[in-house]
Amino acid sequence: MTIDFNKNNDGLVPAIIQDATTKNVLMLGYMNQEAYNKTIDTNKVTFYSRSKKRLWTKGEESGNVLELVDIKNDCDNDSLLIQVHPKGPTCHTGSDTCWKEENTSNFGFLSTLENVISERVANKETKKSYVASLFDKGINKIAQKVGEEAVETVIEAMDNNDDLFLYESADLLFHYIMLLQAKGFTLKDIEAELIKRQK
Repeated sequence: MTIDFNKNNDGLVPAIIQDATTKNVLMLGYMNQEAYNKTIDTNKVTFYSRSKKRLWTKGEESGNVLELVDIKNDCDNDSLLIQVHPKGPTCHTGSDTCWKEENTSNFGFLSTLENVISERVANKETKKSYVASLFDKGINKIAQKVGEEAVETVIEAMDNNDDLFLYESADLLFHYIMLLQAKGFTLKDIEAELIKRQK
């Protein structure tokens, strides 16, 4: 990989640090050639500290190191995207990220859907909805609905109508997320179980 350390006349390139699992951006640091080499050699992310004027391995005092997973160069060869497994909080303030955000998995729209389901269950006394009415009928009814949607998805999978297959798949996933919540679980719990199986 060719990195243009001389483009800004200071021998440094910005290094964006991203959690390899959650894909959240954790921090921004700077690297020179020596910091880059040490990162590769030790598999622990090392920066050049502009304030201390020396190499600085993240976590050298706190123990909250950034274990290297992958490094990508951008299209101009003058900035890096570094994917890591963080061991503890990344920010010196104790926050998960330098933007004071929690470093948790985000499943995009599915996370939004989880929140909507939670809100509708929480507000079921004041705001009637399909979700609230299904939860009122109890977990057996929710589980039965998941079973029905699973059967319909399987039937459509054996047919040639992709639109109907996707429609039934969406119904299945929607009701499955409701069943998870009825049991006190979230998509993060399923993710954690799948991650355990990789080991």
